[in-house]
Amino acid sequence: MRVMVFGKATQDSEKGAPPTAEAFAAMDRFTEDLVNAGLLVAGAGLQNNAQAKRVISDGSGSRVIDGPFAETRELVAGFMIWQVKDMHEAVAWAKRNPMLGSSGIEIRPFYEAADLVEYLTPEELSTPRDGERGKLGVA
Repeated sequence: MRVMVFGKATQDSEKGAPPTAEAFAAMDRFTEDLVNAGLLVAGAGLQNNAQAKRVISDGSGSRVIDGPFAETRELVAGFMIWQVKDMHEAVAWAKRNPMLGSSGIEIRPFYEAADLVEYLTPEELSTPRDGERGKLGVA
């Protein structure tokens, strides 16, 4: 199963404060452990929300709101995509994240072809996508 792992922002990360050298090294070791375990598909840190934009639509049009945004606890500071056997494995790895902090981590599974079987044709279900047979989306 693929999961998206969101690292939540903190007041410090939103102030643009870089991590300490020790924190950066610890995160680098954690990322290396994920790679060595064959779990890491992708990941990146995000700039603070002062650089962000939100596009909101009311149905008849859209508008753009420039950051920064007020509610830090709802912001994402970074993400990873993991390929894990189940949610228990994802949670176990998330607990090892050295940047866990008080802001926390959110883990959400991707939809897979089996979740959408009633909407897909047999051909779509059997078409290889990015090297994985029968998987919907990017692996």
